[in-house]
Amino acid sequence: MTSMSRARVARRIAAGAAFGGGGIGLMGAATVGLLLAEVRLARRHVGNGMSSHVPHADGGYGQSYATPGEPPLTLTLLGDSTAAGQGVHRAQETPGALLASGLSAVAERPVRLRTVALPGARSDDLDRQVTLVLEDPSQVPDICVIMVGANDVTHRMPPTQSVRHLSSAVRRLRTAGAEVVVGTCPDLGTIEPVQQPLRWLARRASRQLAAAQTIGVVEQGGRTVSLGDLLGPEFAAHPRELFGPDHYHPSAEGYATAAMAVLPTVCAALGLWPADEDRPDASRSEGFLPVAAAAAEAAASAGTEVAAAMPTGPRGPWALLKRRRRRRVRVEDAAPVTP
Repeated sequence: MTSMSRARVARRIAAGAAFGGGGIGLMGAATVGLLLAEVRLARRHVGNGMSSHVPHADGGYGQSYATPGEPPLTLTLLGDSTAAGQGVHRAQETPGALLASGLSAVAERPVRLRTVALPGARSDDLDRQVTLVLEDPSQVPDICVIMVGANDVTHRMPPTQSVRHLSSAVRRLRTAGAEVVVGTCPDLGTIEPVQQPLRWLARRASRQLAAAQTIGVVEQGGRTVSLGDLLGPEFAAHPRELFGPDHYHPSAEGYATAAMAVLPTVCAALGLWPADEDRPDASRSEGFLPVAAAAAEAAASAGTEVAAAMPTGPRGPWALLKRRRRRRVRVEDAAPVTP
């Protein structure tokens, strides 16, 4: 699918989400019927050796930066198993711990991490998660990171519903005063046991959803980062290093790769990234685009950030597409300290 076609589909899905439509599917019924045997075969392999255990990573990071009278930055993780860190065994290997540790190092301030993400969650669970986050109005996080979408595709949730739930979550968090960064649906076409033609359809569906998610999030004042790297080309090239034992969830190195992609955007949202890095760099194919075009480009290019720019333009809202330089996050640096 071309970038222009993906932009059109994403725009239709986002519009359907905004105005209550629900009939736009990612796969036709006839196609799904032809793929049933392939799905059954993939399910025999995906998930073998998978544990539902998720390390508890909540707590304080960067305590050496503590200053009397200055509260820590607060970071909350919402979403599914990739946000929770399923597939690794140590707290410091989870994406929340990695992001908290990296954010603390950049800000030179302590960071307090809370995780409400739930393994197996789809976008319709975000309403419950956001309610947990906002139950105390005096404790709104400085920034929330959401990773969600993979289970929506594998459970065939209508994409308009998926985007509607995500957009609502972002709107509630932004209204409460939190910055929001969303890691969009990863490329499911790289899961090791999945064969063609299901692999191609999984890639197509996940990229379409990622593009539509980007439109919905940016229109609500959030930022997105393409998580193609999470289950993308690097995973395909190094599956033994970047996939965990179940061949579905990332390994510690895989989560570190994802955290490297998300951290610069988290820092930029909080005003902690160098100001000159917010200017588009034409040599890196960065610039201002209609939001649908930016969303389609980001879905096809892992690690790409999309943020709101101009509210109006000849083709609707415009967005800034950035390919931020990554900051390496060392797993051994992340060490939660609970009170």
